[in-house]
Amino acid sequence: MQEQISKAETGGAPSPAGALVHDDTTARWFIVSSVAYFFIVGIIAVLIAAKFVWPDLMGTIPWLTYGRLRPLHVNGMLFGWLLAADMGLTYYIIPRLCGVKLWSEKLGLATAVLWNFIILGAVVSLLTGWNQGWEYAELPMFLDVLVVVAWIMFGANIFMTISQRKYEAMYVSIWYIMGTIVWTAFVYLTGNFATLFATGTNQANLNWMYVHNAVGLIFTPVGLAIAYYMIPRSSNTPLYSHKLSMVGFWSLAFVYVWTGAHHMIHGPISQWLQTIAIAFSVMLLIPVWAAVYNFFATMKGQWHQLRESVPLKFLMSGVVFYLLTCFQGPMHSLRTVSAIVSKTDWIPGHAHMAVLGTFSFFAIAGIYFAVPRLWGKALHSEALANWSYWMMMIGGLGFFVTLWLGGFWQGWQWNNWSIPFIDTVVALKPIWVVRFFSGVLIFVGIVMFAYNVLATALGAKEEPAV
Repeated sequence: MQEQISKAETGGAPSPAGALVHDDTTARWFIVSSVAYFFIVGIIAVLIAAKFVWPDLMGTIPWLTYGRLRPLHVNGMLFGWLLAADMGLTYYIIPRLCGVKLWSEKLGLATAVLWNFIILGAVVSLLTGWNQGWEYAELPMFLDVLVVVAWIMFGANIFMTISQRKYEAMYVSIWYIMGTIVWTAFVYLTGNFATLFATGTNQANLNWMYVHNAVGLIFTPVGLAIAYYMIPRSSNTPLYSHKLSMVGFWSLAFVYVWTGAHHMIHGPISQWLQTIAIAFSVMLLIPVWAAVYNFFATMKGQWHQLRESVPLKFLMSGVVFYLLTCFQGPMHSLRTVSAIVSKTDWIPGHAHMAVLGTFSFFAIAGIYFAVPRLWGKALHSEALANWSYWMMMIGGLGFFVTLWLGGFWQGWQWNNWSIPFIDTVVALKPIWVVRFFSGVLIFVGIVMFAYNVLATALGAKEEPAV
């Protein structure tokens, strides 16, 4: 197979004979900006966690109140950090899987500029209270329109690259990325535009369809695309089964879109719609087990590599969190379980394990793998990379488990009508204290990761630090 390298790896010297040299400018822009937003929004996350313990903290400053910080945290992490990182890694992965250069670096750079304008616009608008008031869809309408424009630019560039591919066979990551582009368009338009033409229960149902599928049909397929590429590449081991990977892809495509209504179990929606959402939620076990088994089978006999490889640590930990997340989801969609955990702190614990523990871990692994190649330098510090993993892992486990236990306890109290609601709030304070300190550990890991990446990208080419 043809050798493929990044332009930075040549160091200005002539490229090896017959090698395909990728410019990768777009990938570098997206990755650097996403890592910067990860750090900035991480500060917001710690401040929000602190407000649960000390509610009066900065409460007299309007733009630092919980109601403004929370949507900034959600949108900043989802679109400023994670989706931007995934887009950057897509610009890195797709040309290499297709054996051709990116169709248009200029279009890619224009997309990066527009995306950064959107994120900065979101920061200003959300902090000033300009908010549409819908979960995950808080951005003002003009920014929603710009997101659609940016996504069309991104999708056109990727699809044109795929259409010009040198290799006829399409690896599973290409399928997942194509699915991400199509499904994101459908999901985003539904959540940010179609909801405006509905009212009442129908509007709420459309919103939850968007919220749940933002994870399931945006971050899940592109996250799996990264994992399917990075696990074999990082371990230098062939994928266990391409057929099994396609079973996972098509079952995900069929099942996930129908699950959003399980957020409204026992709510004012039809019983048949609740039952359909529960049934399809349980069927999610099919694509999840297909992917997880494929990843574990790929690593058979290679687990010793985790001792030295930070990307593999993040990748395989993300796989375990993916399994746990997608076991929890079907289980808490059941009516008896939902009656206890719905709307409690269990849900943020579950959501953070998906977005941080699974898909952010996949993105971090991809960035740690790609950055030395994109800039033609050794990673600034392997030791710091290892520490960033352990800080996020320990902090994440503390965060997830505490909120699961606290949320279950919270739900039991809510179901006891003799307990005043304010007493259930006071009872959760120890849980929120642990949440805060776990969040601090996660943020320390983010700082280590961001410094390591930016020091590699922006620093002088030198021997790596120890």
